[in-house]
Amino acid sequence: MSTTENDTAGTGLAKVLMPVPDPHPDVFDREWPLRVGDIDRAGRLRLDAACRHIQDIGQDQLREMGHEETHPLWIVRRTMVDMIRPIEFQDMLRMRRWCSGTSNRWCEMRVRIDGRKGGLIESEAFWININRETQGPARIADDFLDGLKKTTDVTRLRWKGYLSPGSREDADEIRDFPIRVSDIDLFDHVNNSVYWKVVEEFLAPYPELFSSPLRVTIEHDAPVALGDKLEILSHVYPPGSTDKFGRELTDRTVRTLTYVVGDEVKALASIFQL
Repeated sequence: MSTTENDTAGTGLAKVLMPVPDPHPDVFDREWPLRVGDIDRAGRLRLDAACRHIQDIGQDQLREMGHEETHPLWIVRRTMVDMIRPIEFQDMLRMRRWCSGTSNRWCEMRVRIDGRKGGLIESEAFWININRETQGPARIADDFLDGLKKTTDVTRLRWKGYLSPGSREDADEIRDFPIRVSDIDLFDHVNNSVYWKVVEEFLAPYPELFSSPLRVTIEHDAPVALGDKLEILSHVYPPGSTDKFGRELTDRTVRTLTYVVGDEVKALASIFQL
């Protein structure tokens, strides 16, 4: 399975991401250098740093489209990241962002990150427009929607979760993940990119997973606040052991992370090789 070359589109966790419509005047295209604070010990662009860049280019595009004042608050419900080829230190990042699906209160935004040396990361995130007063989903203005629709014909996007939580009783490992003041954003909860630091922690003992394309998906169920005792329940499902992730993934190992505070599930992650 590939994110860019597949005749049969998968579904759910195995979905094939929309290819970049390039050239296209409504694909937002920017470049900036890969900084030392974004890399691991081997020089690879970390997943949490990549997701921070995905947030940053989203804010830049919002400003460029002239909607930063009218639509300032967004939360991410799901982010799917494909690490196709690692991007390494001293490279230049080319980031392209466009809409791959929308409705009147949320949208899916694709970001492709290319390194000049051949590194490649693909991503798609489900973003919800938030009303400042109610903190609930808010309608996207018609002129904003018109701009989003220029790169997609998916205009009735619906939310469907792909992941279900693993239990504490059969977890392969349970680990604490302390929350720091610097992890908290303007919504007064843990920023999206911090959840990807957890993934980096759990991937560290398995460097071999980066030897081929890797897909990581995180879904957010509830916010984590400063002072919460966050625990991570990890599970490993060998090939053929379950079809809970869809028939397309029964032939491979799927690792999951369940982010919990007490008995409340806060987020879910899955990790598998493409």
